[in-house]
Amino acid sequence: MVDIDLLTEKIKNMIIQREWTALRESLTDLPAPDIATLLMSLEKVERILLFRLLPRQLSSEVFSYLESGDKDTLLKELTDEEARQLLANLTPDDRTDFFEELPGRATQRLLNLLSPGDLREARLLLGYPEESVGRLMTPDYVAVRPDWTIEKSLEHIRRRGKISETINVIYVTDESWKLIDALELRRFILAEQGDTVEKIMDYSFISISAFEDREKAVQMIQHYDLDALPVVDSEGVLLGIVTVDDVLDVAQEEATEDFHKVAAVEPLKTSYRESSVSLLYRKRIIWLAVLLGVNLIASGVIAAYEELIISTIALAFFIPLLIATGGNAGAQAATLMVRAIATGDVKLSQWLWALSREIGVGLLLGATMGLSVYMLGLYRGGFEIAMIVSLAMLAIVIISNFVGVALPFILTRLRLDPAMASNPLITSIADVSGLLIYFWIAALILGMQ
Repeated sequence: MVDIDLLTEKIKNMIIQREWTALRESLTDLPAPDIATLLMSLEKVERILLFRLLPRQLSSEVFSYLESGDKDTLLKELTDEEARQLLANLTPDDRTDFFEELPGRATQRLLNLLSPGDLREARLLLGYPEESVGRLMTPDYVAVRPDWTIEKSLEHIRRRGKISETINVIYVTDESWKLIDALELRRFILAEQGDTVEKIMDYSFISISAFEDREKAVQMIQHYDLDALPVVDSEGVLLGIVTVDDVLDVAQEEATEDFHKVAAVEPLKTSYRESSVSLLYRKRIIWLAVLLGVNLIASGVIAAYEELIISTIALAFFIPLLIATGGNAGAQAATLMVRAIATGDVKLSQWLWALSREIGVGLLLGATMGLSVYMLGLYRGGFEIAMIVSLAMLAIVIISNFVGVALPFILTRLRLDPAMASNPLITSIADVSGLLIYFWIAALILGMQ
């Protein structure tokens, strides 16, 4: 890991002393992510000087590692010609990813800088639904025909491989560009030069629709252990590929989004560092207001049993203990189920199996927690209070576990993100149901029904 502070100081001294050749050589020895971090730590003039010293290919790679806001800032600091060259050298998927993060007016301004060919390509990729595989794919791949010889295919691979995203996998298409196979490069290297491609084909490949959600691409690449996943249209025509480095970025974004939702925060489209105070406020206030409404119901439940609490004041001692345990149990179950559904570990059709399994787990957890609070109840209020508290604990943990498992399935069935079954939401629901259960059991045992 490079020490950015020391590197920044060194680079600044080289700029002051105008050691351009040494500076250029120093930069080419650094990894692109470290150069991206270094760039944004410099002042505007130094940043532009440094960026202009980078070789064209390296500058595009460095640009792809910048945050979206930093990319826009840097482009505004460059001339139109420099911006045009930079955008032209970006890979199509990185270019699309950048465009979709910008406001419409800024996107249109930058689209006008592209060449006709790049403009057609950018508009094609931007035409797919947001968060679809079509937005993620790159049309830079290598394809051959089944009737070509191995020798001709290798010549084509050498020629096209220079601009392709990857050449680990070579695709075989017919004359209408319909995908008919995906072959590893090693097969071409090991085959006889005079053989045709068809001779080494096995007609076995995995593909994905351009309109599928990008999370599906992540799951398929993980499941089949692929370097690249071909993207096709409804007729099987090869449109592009999604590479493993693309899905790693998606997996990180989706995991971050799920973390936000589980914490009852509307997902941020930019990094926390780039988010303004007003944006952070807007992303959090709605959920807090909703949860406040749910918690008001819990207050209403306590008010409804005011006479019961006054007559047996010992009941009040156990309210925080019971509702906190119920909320924790529900949050545990919800977190496990949300993640299991997201990774495909549990299918929607397995809802009954998951519910019955978690009810069993809830029974064991509830019995353990019920026994642990029995002695406390005996000490604080006698035998009746001990029975009320222990039975309420058992019932609350079982019900909270059930709610924590059921809610992600219900949301998935409604075509909503199961991560919306956030811990604060589960906790608030558990609070209301826990209080109802607790006071109902108390009234029943104390003969106040």
